[in-house]
Amino acid sequence: MNNKKEQEREELHKTIWKIANDLRGSVDGWDFKQYVLGLLFYRFISENIEHYVNENQRKAGITNFEYRNISDEEALLGKSQILEEKGFFILPSELFCNVRKNADSNENLNVVISNVFNNIESSARGTASEDDVKGLFDDFTIDNKLGNTVDERNQKLVKMLNAIGDLKLGDYQDNNIDLFGDAYEFLMTMYASSAGKSGGEFFTPQEVGELLARIVIMDKTSVNKVYDPACGSGGLLLKFAKILGKENVKQGFFGQEINLTTYNLARINMFLHNINYNNFNIARGDTLIHPEHWDDEPFDAIVSNPPYSIKWAGKENPLLINDERFAPAGVLAPASKADLAFTMHMLSWLSSKGTAAIVEFPGVLYRGGAEQKIRQYMIDNNFVDTVIQLPPDLFFGTSIATCILVLKKNKTDNSILFVDASEEFVRNTNKNKLSTRDDTKDENNNVDHIVNLVKERKSVENKAYLATYEEIKENEYNISVNSYLKNNTNEEKIDIEEVNKKLAEIVPRQQQIRKELEEIIKELEADYHE
Repeated sequence: MNNKKEQEREELHKTIWKIANDLRGSVDGWDFKQYVLGLLFYRFISENIEHYVNENQRKAGITNFEYRNISDEEALLGKSQILEEKGFFILPSELFCNVRKNADSNENLNVVISNVFNNIESSARGTASEDDVKGLFDDFTIDNKLGNTVDERNQKLVKMLNAIGDLKLGDYQDNNIDLFGDAYEFLMTMYASSAGKSGGEFFTPQEVGELLARIVIMDKTSVNKVYDPACGSGGLLLKFAKILGKENVKQGFFGQEINLTTYNLARINMFLHNINYNNFNIARGDTLIHPEHWDDEPFDAIVSNPPYSIKWAGKENPLLINDERFAPAGVLAPASKADLAFTMHMLSWLSSKGTAAIVEFPGVLYRGGAEQKIRQYMIDNNFVDTVIQLPPDLFFGTSIATCILVLKKNKTDNSILFVDASEEFVRNTNKNKLSTRDDTKDENNNVDHIVNLVKERKSVENKAYLATYEEIKENEYNISVNSYLKNNTNEEKIDIEEVNKKLAEIVPRQQQIRKELEEIIKELEADYHE
């Protein structure tokens, strides 16, 4: 286990827990999450802009320059350059460290913080980064949820500023953990009841994200651009930055998200990972009805964990059957189950040399009707590369055992690989987890095991099965993993004679016990009647 990583994670969790205890009973979990993430983001971008300006000044020979110590007037002289480079601007007096320094004695702290957030957003107005910065702090509203009086609200803000300010972050880029992702993950588990309503929808555990990205990357050292049509908080896209280095995602990160809160989180997450505003394009809206990236497709790398079995317009919208994304299958996904509509959308936008790895609800692999016809279209055209059965209980808000569907348009065979990874997990907490190299420092981990099976593309007893097109067609286009690989339950051979012998011993013993019980009951009844 990577000790440094675990120490950083523990430090972060302790801080969040401390803030939660300070605010206990006064802030609903879901709202509390927004305060913590909002202030974490505020601290990160403050330090990010400080680091950027300080480095530039030091390169210019001003060795002891500190952005936090100069006047706002002086800082404004460099505003246009900072905006062009970073996409936003923060005055020295409005940096996290300077607001925190005077927070205790500031009676207008709530107004000051609200103004700072407004100023950061308005700094980008009329510039190339306006769409990437607009509304980033919409969820951070300082209202009665924090306390009934201004004084109460300010006291709580001071506590939060101090706790987040005391977090030992060092240089954000040097951290062993994805701090923002980890904070988000911990908050989701803390408020599982709230997470149930929306957590599983837009949060994919980091290890599952790593598996998806590595399946798509395989041996590549760079990709042109990555896309997620249901990107949630952006974690899946950012795995490519972590694994390849952000400079090796040549044309940037593209995503679409329908939920306003998570759309904001995705953009925040890009800034936190130092991905420049001109290297990402996160759009808001319903991907199935109003996809926002027609001008950017096709994509070489697509990863997604779309919402499971949600309703969509389907055939109620007569335009959709002629939509070039859905028309090739000749049928639309059912109105009550949009899963394969997302899949068809991704297949349509996948480049001829690209790979898509999609987390799927298991039913889409075997259900009949329209879904069977869509599977038939994908399989007859040789787009389905691999199907992976994941362990149960990996995701927030659901214990269901999901699957990964891997799509390609440039397969060299017409077989489909089935991988049973249902036993590939560790259980350290109250959820199952895929172990990674970060946990073990070698290849003896769940993610490597799964990636290697996909890479080798051959049958391995109880683990993987390479099925021919004819087998799949004969099986009526059912592509659930357990139709081709039976779960390895380590069944022992049953010795019928031995079982019968034991039964022969048990039956007389049962009769003897029954007889003894009847005697005891008779005695008790006799005592009772006396």
